[in-house]
Amino acid sequence: MSTHAPNEARVIPLRPQTTPPGSSGATRAPQRPAGAPQTPAPREPLWRDLVGDVLRRERLAQERTLKDVAEAARISMPYLSELERGRKEASSEVLAAAAHALGLGLADLLSLAQDDLARYARSRVGRGRTSPTAQYDGLCLAA
Repeated sequence: MSTHAPNEARVIPLRPQTTPPGSSGATRAPQRPAGAPQTPAPREPLWRDLVGDVLRRERLAQERTLKDVAEAARISMPYLSELERGRKEASSEVLAAAAHALGLGLADLLSLAQDDLARYARSRVGRGRTSPTAQYDGLCLAA
């Protein structure tokens, strides 16, 4: 049986409360631990963002419209727009169709996206972040 009034909504907090319920203390912003970075690290790009950037860059370089490329690829214009903005994960068939509409092969599209990802990874290493393979640098793993 419920303990709240029938016309009263029950609120379940999504975050833990910073002060105990009923206390009259002023709420404070959570304090950052000593040594914590001032700005958050940039988020690693998602594959769909990288592929979308390549699709848009190639389309604009060819001075083509969304409508033109979407019709050539036989996909809807809104869907192509969402792909370019990284909002949708496309199947390999759709990516191949979009690539071919731009005069690229699927391998070309994915290679350009991989190049962008590699540039991102190099820029992170250049800012003091170590690569996941740094621990193996200089080791010969051949038998």
